[in-house]
Amino acid sequence: MPGNDPVSVVALIPARSGSKRVPDKNIRPLAGHPLIAYTISAARASGVFSDVIVSTDSDPYAEIAQHYGAKVPFLRPQEIAGATSPDIEWVEYTLARLQSEGSSWQAFSILRPTSPFRLPETIRRALNEFLAEEGVDSLRAVEKCEQHPGKMWIVRGRRMLPLLPIGPAEQPWHSSQYAALPEVYVQNASLEIAWTRVVFETRTIAGHVVMPFFTRGYEGFDVNQPYDWRLAEELVRTAQAALPPVHIEAFLNRTVVS
Repeated sequence: MPGNDPVSVVALIPARSGSKRVPDKNIRPLAGHPLIAYTISAARASGVFSDVIVSTDSDPYAEIAQHYGAKVPFLRPQEIAGATSPDIEWVEYTLARLQSEGSSWQAFSILRPTSPFRLPETIRRALNEFLAEEGVDSLRAVEKCEQHPGKMWIVRGRRMLPLLPIGPAEQPWHSSQYAALPEVYVQNASLEIAWTRVVFETRTIAGHVVMPFFTRGYEGFDVNQPYDWRLAEELVRTAQAALPPVHIEAFLNRTVVS
């Protein structure tokens, strides 16, 4: 942590418009608001960000983001807004362009709209842990994996090879109970935090030294498939998971075409 002065941090919310599995999922209504509204609201309510910026390639998406209090200083170029475009491209573009226009921050956090149950206190907890840790480049949200890689296989024709052939020969991992296997964590999409220097020094969003942030409950829940969307609606309906409060009038009665 640089010195004892407050660290300037920007929230970066990616919201490209080309989702295929759940069309327009970033702005699809959930409990009365577009999905992205909950991430913007959580970021603003956390009180830790100097700015909350949405990176999108869509004018309609930008209008929605601005309605809920985020800044959209420019649209993301189409050449870095594809389904396979790596995060480093839009992060580097955004930070570099804003820096050239006079805005810079010591750290950034990527908050994806597809994690609607990430709360303001989740963000505060993650940032506090990141700033308290010496010698790290970044923090990434993780949770204990449900499908253990020790039980995964590579299929080659009519034969299979264990993905992780490193268990003991007398008791291979693929033939062991889950409880007997070493704990393995999988990243989720809820949040990442890194020093801005990492982007320009390593051209990555994570750097070389990454610390874990262990999400709790549904904080790391990610909407990727139609099933995920139906489950999110059910979690809200049954009050099993809480959405961040949105204190802005709903963006309704408008047709949004990406």
